[in-house]
Amino acid sequence: MNKLIFGNLIHRPLRSAISAFAVAIEVIMILSVVAIFYGILNGSRQQQTGIGMDMVVHPGAATALMMTSSASADVRIAKVLGGLPHVQVVAPVNIKFTAGSSVENIYGIDFQSYNGLRPFVFLSGGPFKNDFDLIIDDLQAKSGKGTKVGDSVKVLNHTFTVCGIVEHGKGARKYIPLTTMDALDNNPGKASAFYLRTDDSPKYQEDVRKEILATDGLQDWTVQTSQELLSMLTPEHLPGFNIALNVVISIATIIGFLVIFQSMYTAVLERTREIGILKSMGAGRLVIVSVVLRETMLLAIVGTTLGVIATYVLKDVLRVRFPTLSFQVTGTWVANAIAIALGGALLGALYPALKAARKDPIDALSYE
Repeated sequence: MNKLIFGNLIHRPLRSAISAFAVAIEVIMILSVVAIFYGILNGSRQQQTGIGMDMVVHPGAATALMMTSSASADVRIAKVLGGLPHVQVVAPVNIKFTAGSSVENIYGIDFQSYNGLRPFVFLSGGPFKNDFDLIIDDLQAKSGKGTKVGDSVKVLNHTFTVCGIVEHGKGARKYIPLTTMDALDNNPGKASAFYLRTDDSPKYQEDVRKEILATDGLQDWTVQTSQELLSMLTPEHLPGFNIALNVVISIATIIGFLVIFQSMYTAVLERTREIGILKSMGAGRLVIVSVVLRETMLLAIVGTTLGVIATYVLKDVLRVRFPTLSFQVTGTWVANAIAIALGGALLGALYPALKAARKDPIDALSYE
């Protein structure tokens, strides 16, 4: 039977190759989309962790997408917050979400206070000296043809000069002066949030929270610890995350299912006489079903193997081509993708297998 199965697949090389590649594409689609979705999410968590803040304060309700909030807070509130007990550093920021040639966050920062949360590690250049100076991280510098200190870069439809390149992992990939960000928004003296570093974190965090919420004008503000903020950067708290992920995975599964179904259904029709011979020699329905399903599993295993290998190759290519793109392939999702692809292939082959098993041997032998 094993020789028969291999012989059938080799006898129809184009169909076998198309089926295996369809399963491979299904696996690549699933793993790539998951890798990009979770890469962006986990990358955001890592970036937030690297800022060095213990708490974040901002007007309005708590949200995982704080950058969608407008800069409506007066920067002078930083002095009020800085005067509270156990608060060491207060850094006002204006976070701008852009979706032009690339999707990114631009941070407008007061360099001295933001650097006080956790110092930047400069690889070249230094802090802002002029209003239209720009600090970028090392991954941003490597993207494209590479950017060096002194180069001009378009940010928010204005030309900035790169004054420094820092290690990645401190909130954003591009930083401009807070005053410049506000001027571009025609909204001077404003911030979207305030990052705080406190004494002996987390010992005094609840005390600081109570002090802030007891301050006139800040009663309705949101005060979060860094851990609370990170806990919101999960699929459950991001609108449409799981829906989009499930839609793409479903589409990939349906594609794999249909290709396998069409391939095995056509194969059964073409092998009617062969099935009749097997049944006349005593092969039962279970044997016929087993032959079709084993052929399918062999194609699916080859396809999933190609898909997993191709995904890791794609990861290396994207890392070189797009250094700022977070592409995280995890063992859990590799196993999930394999299970989905194999399960979909088996379902796709089930009806053709049952159809083959139900064929009458006399009719099959007389089939032309």
